[in-house]
Amino acid sequence: MAFPGKTVSRLTVAGLLVVSSGLAEVRFEVRHEHLRKGCRGVMVVDQNGITFHGAKKHSWSWRYQDIQELKLGPGSLHLLSYRDRRLHAGADQAYDFTGAIPSGLYTFWRDRLDQRFVAEVADGAVRPLWEIPVKHLGRITGTEGILKIGEDRIVYATPQKNDSRTWRFQDIDHISNSGPFRLTIATLEETFNFQLKQVLPESKYNDLWLSINQNNGRIP
Repeated sequence: MAFPGKTVSRLTVAGLLVVSSGLAEVRFEVRHEHLRKGCRGVMVVDQNGITFHGAKKHSWSWRYQDIQELKLGPGSLHLLSYRDRRLHAGADQAYDFTGAIPSGLYTFWRDRLDQRFVAEVADGAVRPLWEIPVKHLGRITGTEGILKIGEDRIVYATPQKNDSRTWRFQDIDHISNSGPFRLTIATLEETFNFQLKQVLPESKYNDLWLSINQNNGRIP
């Protein structure tokens, strides 16, 4: 996962100290969830990666480049590594943590990491150019909420836990529609299909499609 050049800033928020070289360090307690009850430990986040210090052999460190998916949700963190699971052919090792995750981590990772960062939260700072009520169609059941279209990202806000999302335009592979009441957003994480509760004017869809593809350098 990539970091931009150094910026001069200093800000303390929710335990995070951001200095001229980026994130100095943040430590917080989390619970590592696993089959046998789980264990508590300390997570350390800095500009180079993530470390977890838990009980016995439950201590690991990951550089950002060694994380194939980092999913941040309300009070949860899912980390999918590239490490093979020895007893599960073809599967990669995943790690799940719960606890009081500092809110400032969303902003830090949002501004620095690539498409492998998944924001399972609705960015409340986005000022929508327009919005539309929708239903997110799941495999069995769906959730209802609002799609908010900002200048450089799309937010899906829903009261349903773990289904909100914020996608930077760079996170979106493509969008498509099969009519005025459908919208599909394809990302590295998965493809999201929405049933729209209002007509999506063709002009708004075309503007959004153009903005995403210009932002990602696919068209001039």
